[in-house]
Amino acid sequence: MSKEISRRTFIKGAAAAGVVLAAGSYFTWNGKNIPEKVQKGEVTYDVLIIGSGGAGMRAALAAAENKNLKVAVMTKLVPTRSASTMAQGGMNGVTAVTDTADTVESHVFDTIKGGDYLCDQDAVEYFAERAGANIYEMDYMGYPYNRQKDGCFHQRKMGGHSHARASYFEDRAGHAMVHTLFEQCLDKGIDFISECQMLEISMGGEKNDQLNGVIAMDMRTGNLIGVPAKAVIIATGGYGRVYWIRTSNPYSSTGDGIVAGMNAGIPFKDPEMVQFHPTGLSANGVLLSESSRAEGAQLKNKNGERFMAKYAPEKMELATRDIVARAIATEIEEGRGIGEGIHAGVYMDFTVIPAERIRERLGQVADLSKRFAGVDITKEPVPIAPTCHYSMGGLEMADFHTGESRVPGIYVAGECSCVSVHGANRLGANSLSEVLVFGHTAGDGAAAYAKDHNYAGSQDKLAQDCQKWKDKFEEVTNRPEGCGKTVPEIRDAMVNTMWYKAGVFRQEDQLNQATQELKALEEEYKHCYVGDSSHVYNTAFEQYVELGNLLQISHAIVQGALARKESRGGHSRRDYPKRDDKNFLKHTLIFKDQKTGEYRAEYKDVVITKYQPKERKY
Repeated sequence: MSKEISRRTFIKGAAAAGVVLAAGSYFTWNGKNIPEKVQKGEVTYDVLIIGSGGAGMRAALAAAENKNLKVAVMTKLVPTRSASTMAQGGMNGVTAVTDTADTVESHVFDTIKGGDYLCDQDAVEYFAERAGANIYEMDYMGYPYNRQKDGCFHQRKMGGHSHARASYFEDRAGHAMVHTLFEQCLDKGIDFISECQMLEISMGGEKNDQLNGVIAMDMRTGNLIGVPAKAVIIATGGYGRVYWIRTSNPYSSTGDGIVAGMNAGIPFKDPEMVQFHPTGLSANGVLLSESSRAEGAQLKNKNGERFMAKYAPEKMELATRDIVARAIATEIEEGRGIGEGIHAGVYMDFTVIPAERIRERLGQVADLSKRFAGVDITKEPVPIAPTCHYSMGGLEMADFHTGESRVPGIYVAGECSCVSVHGANRLGANSLSEVLVFGHTAGDGAAAYAKDHNYAGSQDKLAQDCQKWKDKFEEVTNRPEGCGKTVPEIRDAMVNTMWYKAGVFRQEDQLNQATQELKALEEEYKHCYVGDSSHVYNTAFEQYVELGNLLQISHAIVQGALARKESRGGHSRRDYPKRDDKNFLKHTLIFKDQKTGEYRAEYKDVVITKYQPKERKY
């Protein structure tokens, strides 16, 4: 593509992306009474998207290109409050703007190598071929890229990259992307059903494979609503809150969509592949972007040693995330870290970067360090530690050309899905590109399905499922104090199990212990104390539902980790430290039996096209 098509005049700042919006505009656009209209049976959607992050809104825009289709986005928060807004570093796409030697082939190989050869290579090729076009598409939508002197957007080199290909807006890449997409969605007249928590995807028919729609709770009223839909796109993001304070994810990342998809018959693919980002604040897991190291920040232990020379002498701090995270964890374990327990860490030193460049390119990193760690990074190093950042696994995408799952009418996109383009370790700045590419794909696929099918679901079944959840709400929220442990008590126990027994390092005896502990917690969850019976904004019940989802996600992670007797990418087994291509060059598929509650695993071969697996060195 020519540089000329990106040469446009921009007002630098959030306003160029539609970031500044009137307070409450989410609720007034297209009528704030959408849940009431749905409840009265006045609205049936052709395409209903669950999740308002980058994948959800890009899918909505694609589906809405079909003028005759009714499209809506449902979110349990409000638009622009998704995990996508927290992405900092940038979005990959080959444009050869900053580095003229970059190629799609190079992006493909960097992604496959970064993913430790667990990526499906045909899907990666599809992704890399389209990622660059999405960079330009966002440019035309008004994304406020950082720019070069010639007017073209600038691209930076991230960990595991062979070329500079991550386009960005300061260190707020995701924030600007979501607001840009939201502005476009408003322009296209897409409905937003805000503050509605999805509880279930309603299925029916003889084989329970007919999509009826979605059951949700309107948090503003406490009403249970059944939303009829021809096609549903699950785009609810990841599940980092399995590790609670040791995650960079927002509190909303509780795996809701993955659990709903599993319960509808879609397998959870590669659940054990959790990415631990190397640089979260040691105090609370808040992310300090990989762009920090791309701009020159150095990792040092308590002795002042730049220790990455021992682990990745060529790439140093810009090795892939799994390698850097394990290096930091090793330094801490061997006594060269700072602090103790779950808050132990090492230092990230920004003082080697000119203060002016920090202000220009790392403003959010500086702000987060000051707010949450009390550190001025222009003057002193900040304590950091690995933090759960991303789920390479997710609901199986059965066809990456359409975004469809194996359940007719249900499509998946974004972090809650597994294509698999990330394999065992996601390459930095591939996530925002993935939500754009496959959000677009899923939106197109769901729209095509909706055009070819009449609504065949059962509104009677929707009503029955609503009543089931209403009964559950009344039973759960009216339990007497002392009936069992509280939701926070069970959650905290789950977090300790997951962080210490299924975290950065894993081994069989600890994973077996984790299995038993999670089973015990699931039993306690059945009669836990919620403590709030009100209907309006009952966040206690919301957290109860989320905890149930997190427990199911935790089980799947542990079962996948137990079965994979090797180390690959983000999955590191101390008892099986080597990668085993002979036995484990395959994807894990975890199913949950809805009658027995038991989990079972199947396997699926990795797709190899050009690149045979070889040892990964940086």
